[in-house]
Amino acid sequence: MVKETKLYDSLSVSPSATQDEIKKAYRKAALKWHPDKNKDNPNASEKFKGKAATTLIILGSHTNNPIAEVSQAYEILSDPEKRKTYDQYGLEFLLRGGAPPPESSGSPGGNPFEGGAGGGGYPFSSAGGMPGGTRTFHFSTGGGNGGFNFSNPESIFSEFLRGGGAGMGGGGDEDDFGGFGGFGMGGMPGGMGGTKSKRAPGGSRFEGGRRAPAPEVTVVEKPLPVSLEELFNGTTKKMKIKRKTYDSATGKQSTQDRILEVPIKKGLKAGSKIKFSDVGDQVEGGTQDLHFIVSEKPHALFTREGDDIRHTIDLDLKEALTGWRRTVQTIDGKQIAVSNGGPTGPTFQERFPSLGMPKSKKPADRGDFVIGVRIKFPTSLTAQQKETLRNIL
Repeated sequence: MVKETKLYDSLSVSPSATQDEIKKAYRKAALKWHPDKNKDNPNASEKFKGKAATTLIILGSHTNNPIAEVSQAYEILSDPEKRKTYDQYGLEFLLRGGAPPPESSGSPGGNPFEGGAGGGGYPFSSAGGMPGGTRTFHFSTGGGNGGFNFSNPESIFSEFLRGGGAGMGGGGDEDDFGGFGGFGMGGMPGGMGGTKSKRAPGGSRFEGGRRAPAPEVTVVEKPLPVSLEELFNGTTKKMKIKRKTYDSATGKQSTQDRILEVPIKKGLKAGSKIKFSDVGDQVEGGTQDLHFIVSEKPHALFTREGDDIRHTIDLDLKEALTGWRRTVQTIDGKQIAVSNGGPTGPTFQERFPSLGMPKSKKPADRGDFVIGVRIKFPTSLTAQQKETLRNIL
């Protein structure tokens, strides 16, 4: 049997309410008191951030900060373990961190929650004891003395949105989140901005509360093959991805197609990561990040060596020994004449400055264009050819 119902009363739900009903009730109350719905009230933003008149929460009477009251009610009732403890022992037991009250002056088997001014009741109680009366509790967003500490309303509401609470149905004004900048809360005054930070390992669901660790949102990595010309000139590649989404109202999953515009900067190197936040699958803890890992496609003429571009000329043995001449085109279309009177060794190379790849951190500067050779030896020689070569060499 539920010992007290004040948290349920704050959300206007019954003690038998389901988790969906609790979420919908909190969502409705949060929208009602949201600063964007109360633009004529200069104190609305401060109340929503937990900075105005929230150092003292009076349960059992009307407070001057209703959003703090409904937020704190939701913080406990949305956690099955804390809700169970609250239903069995009441809020004071939670605030004390589960510690039993001092022994009452009654019999050893007496109710630990009984006791008035002269008994062993909670220090939070008024002279009237637990039933009736007005009781005062201190509100804290810090570590406290081992008891439960409430988060501020801003953190609770932001966490509610990250958990998919904004997708719940309800009709009428309850569906109107457009003025709040969507999930990112871009329209929130006072710093409830659009950044959805990832939970670090071991982090808690609520910043000031004592919830169990939540999983870290994963990062998905995908290879992104890019041609050397695209890395030289820079471009934007359009990538079609499929992502899984979850509707918390219906409990159903669906798959969506999305087009991402991926910027390829000049001079970008293989292995570089191009990061997109919150575009992957919706999973427990949030939405996955997506990282594209750049890889270079093989080129028919050129090989990249850091910021340099290498082109290799094939020579037969006769050319290597007696001399050769070639006209070579660079990656940006320039014609270069290169020659050697021979003999040309296999380590030959000629370097042309500032005709290579743009440098990623300073695209106006370029590496070198390097020309090397590959000597093709004959696979067989006649006896006469061998004799002639012996006489010459």
